[in-house]
Amino acid sequence: MQKATLVSLCIVLPLLAACENMGERDRRVATGAGAGAVAGAVVGKATGGKVLPGAVIGGALGAVAGNVWSRHLEKQQAELEQSTRGTGVEVSRTEDNQLKLNVPADISFDVGRADIKPELRQVLDQFAQGVRNQPGMRVRVIGHTDNTGSDAINDRLSSERAERVRTYLVDRGVPAQQIETAGRGAREPVASNASADGRARNRRVEIFVRDTGQAG
Repeated sequence: MQKATLVSLCIVLPLLAACENMGERDRRVATGAGAGAVAGAVVGKATGGKVLPGAVIGGALGAVAGNVWSRHLEKQQAELEQSTRGTGVEVSRTEDNQLKLNVPADISFDVGRADIKPELRQVLDQFAQGVRNQPGMRVRVIGHTDNTGSDAINDRLSSERAERVRTYLVDRGVPAQQIETAGRGAREPVASNASADGRARNRRVEIFVRDTGQAG
């Protein structure tokens, strides 16, 4: 076990040092590789295998696990940024390598309603085009409200909005089993509810998509 630990450190320490000069994407890959190397070395030793191959294999697996941002997501982000320019929709990449769409109230839903506005349909059409026929894609739709009204009303409304988005995407070819929904009510504000502008920012739908790497 001591030998396994020594080999693991020989692999991990250079990776950690190199992280200082890496971009965010490469830093995640190197961190994953380092963690995988430790696990691989220990497993290789525990199972009677040679330490070095175990560490190398573990490092490779760790690198893959730490690098889930795919070219497909990169392409979809660029296409969505172009198609939603000027709409107020925010398209970004999260720290855990998910593609995120933050859809504001003025193009998503009217106050107190779950009917999808025409402006949101255009965004969802583009989104569905990039996700359907991609079995590795997993979509999560989260509805939010401002603090107007009771928690019971807001929870139901936010859940209904998320479900409406899910239904719309399914109708456009995205497999239902690849989409999950949640309603958060007013519990996760991004602005103060003390002003009309803040309440409008809090009434939103967030759509996340991740690539699990599952081949078609």
